[in-house]
Amino acid sequence: MEFDAIDRAILKRLQEEGRISNANLAEAVGLSPSACSRRLDLLEKSGVIRGYHARLSDKALGYGMTAIVHISLSGQFARTLSEFEKAVKLCPNVLSCYLMSGEYDYVLRVAVKDLQDYERLHRDWLSALPHVVRINSSFALRDVIDRPNIGIDAEHF
Repeated sequence: MEFDAIDRAILKRLQEEGRISNANLAEAVGLSPSACSRRLDLLEKSGVIRGYHARLSDKALGYGMTAIVHISLSGQFARTLSEFEKAVKLCPNVLSCYLMSGEYDYVLRVAVKDLQDYERLHRDWLSALPHVVRINSSFALRDVIDRPNIGIDAEHF
């Protein structure tokens, strides 16, 4: 999809304030409300806008630790990957999961309350995931960058 200056303005404004009304968004980008609504609909249907949500604080909810977990599977057969992915999606502590190239098959970002909670997660969930043969975990000391999206002003946008 090709983006013009108005599309970029709409996306940038939505990243700044996801709950902005259509009328206020239209005014901010110089469109009529109906034209703005049509543009939003196209951006949503094309998959550029994947959804709208509240961004919650893990720490405020009692999850004070973030772990980065590298997982190796017994193989990379389609069935093995599919079974692992189906099971990992059920774990509520997993915030993101990526199929990787390189040394590990998957990298997960998980939220836990503390080390005891991580031990529970490791024992009850991670070790029990299908086809897992190796788990390597690291703990984040602090957030440096935690962006929900790439910036609209990014060089290649």
